[in-house]
Amino acid sequence: LNECTEWGQVFILDSLVAYVPKDSKDAESVIERIIPRLQHANCAVVLSALKVILKFLRSVSDADFAGPMVKKLAAPLVTLLNTEPQVQYVALRNINIIIQKHKEILANNIKVFFCKYNDPIYVKMEKLEAMIKLASEENIDQLLLEFKEYSTEIDVDFVRKAVRAIGRCAVSISASAQKCINVLLDLIETRVNYVVQEAVIVIKDIFRKYPNKYESIISTLCENLDSLDEPEAKASMVWIIGEYADRIDNADELLETFLETFPEETSPVQLQLLTATVKLFLKKPTERPQQMIQLVLSNATQETDNPDLRDRAYIYWRLLSTDPEAAKDVILSEKPVIADDTSSLEPEMLNELMNNIGTLASVYQKLPDTFVARVRNPVLMSVDPPADLVAAANAANAAEETQQEQSSAPVDIPDLLGGLDLGAP
Repeated sequence: LNECTEWGQVFILDSLVAYVPKDSKDAESVIERIIPRLQHANCAVVLSALKVILKFLRSVSDADFAGPMVKKLAAPLVTLLNTEPQVQYVALRNINIIIQKHKEILANNIKVFFCKYNDPIYVKMEKLEAMIKLASEENIDQLLLEFKEYSTEIDVDFVRKAVRAIGRCAVSISASAQKCINVLLDLIETRVNYVVQEAVIVIKDIFRKYPNKYESIISTLCENLDSLDEPEAKASMVWIIGEYADRIDNADELLETFLETFPEETSPVQLQLLTATVKLFLKKPTERPQQMIQLVLSNATQETDNPDLRDRAYIYWRLLSTDPEAAKDVILSEKPVIADDTSSLEPEMLNELMNNIGTLASVYQKLPDTFVARVRNPVLMSVDPPADLVAAANAANAAEETQQEQSSAPVDIPDLLGGLDLGAP
């Protein structure tokens, strides 16, 4: 390794990934020889060395060797984040894979992922993703302060992602749910349209994760109905109203404001309105909800071209008309508790990507086979051509030769001058 150029070192390290150590001592020996590569100036060499070390650490049985070794891996990763933005982005894409498998490597270095004012948006987005993955009960207060600060930024996409990050932390860390909700309520008080709408979307996810626990904030959400104009935010608010229709005094009035524009709404909003109205009717079977359900079912079955909406409306209609108790069991049944699985990879895919750290696969976060075409070398075969093809080729050649002979033969030119004597006078 010491005698190779930096790209030669990368090729050697990449080939080492395929080597299977004989035992724990063999793996330790390889790791000790590769450790100096973590201090190399070339980022590709550092990432390739990290890839080999993480692979061989799986074969190390000595905890006294593996523990300190994992701590040594944090420094080179942190150093990669002090480079130019393009290299930072590549490093962050690889780091987001590594911390899904080995969160402990960077658990104490959360501050290096805090966004700077001059970071490009693509770097900020990756840093935000890394912070969400590293969130824990110990650092959640620090992270919420950061996320709240990011929610006042100018870039709308980044603000939306920051608000969603608060919701994802609430879903993944149950002890921090109340703190996250308090931050979201503070953001709703800002009355910034897109911030309020994102907050409604993530609060819906929090309600799904912790049912019957934080209903006290519903009144605050209902005060901001007028600011909802995006389909996802509307669908989330309608779901909340339908789910807690028995605890919201004016649930029928709130749903009616959405039903006025039912034909113009997008498909997700229409589906949520249909289900929420049925839930309201099952929880409060009074005259007004009955009129609302008749209106919605007639609109969904007769005035729409959407087969999903029409089929769901027919199912609800049949259930309500034949067996209302069965309808309650189906529509008001307990929902499965959700988990934060956004940006998480399947275990098999994660293991494969860990073996491809420092390559395009880690940046795309896709397996190499999905974007690299396998080119097969052409195989030369000495196969005699069929007899009929040979005969056809010979006939064509013979016809061509006959045509050439005819064109080269002398041609008799007729006497056009009538035998005139053109001799000298």
